[in-house]
Amino acid sequence: PWKVYVTKGESKQRISDAILNSGIRAEKADWDEYRYYPTQFFEPYLTRRRANGFGLYGALGIGRREVDKMRAQHDRNFVFFDAPVGMIFTIDRRLNQGSWIDYGMFLQNIMVAARGRGLHTCPQAAFAPYHRQIRPVLDIPDEEIVVCGMALGYEDTSKPENAFRTDRVPLEEWVTFSE
Repeated sequence: PWKVYVTKGESKQRISDAILNSGIRAEKADWDEYRYYPTQFFEPYLTRRRANGFGLYGALGIGRREVDKMRAQHDRNFVFFDAPVGMIFTIDRRLNQGSWIDYGMFLQNIMVAARGRGLHTCPQAAFAPYHRQIRPVLDIPDEEIVVCGMALGYEDTSKPENAFRTDRVPLEEWVTFSE
């Protein structure tokens, strides 16, 4: 039920240009195909999201009030973080939540296979609200929902964002064992 549009070179650049020249800022992008985030964050996810954001921007030397720098970093999504390959993933809109769960496993398999070949990936939900900009570039029919993008390439270990690691909740907080 999945489709993958693999781009590089000019076609990847056309996606980037279509989004970055759209005039639609990420905070104003319309998640009208599906909602990735809740309307309002709540605990414990609000605190975790903030910690990850502050941690990433801190690793990049971007302060809390440096909105222009934050936006510039977020916009790096749309150049696939300079990876040579950019993928756009879609799903038939008639499929339901079970198929989306399967899709997550499919994406994870791509990421694991890439690592097995010495490559790195970055799944990117940021592309989903820009489906109107992406569709004409890749000739994606309306029957398909843009699920996400993914950067594929070799990790640039000189970039501080690639050294940032998110904290993990202890196993006991999210796993229940029973006999």
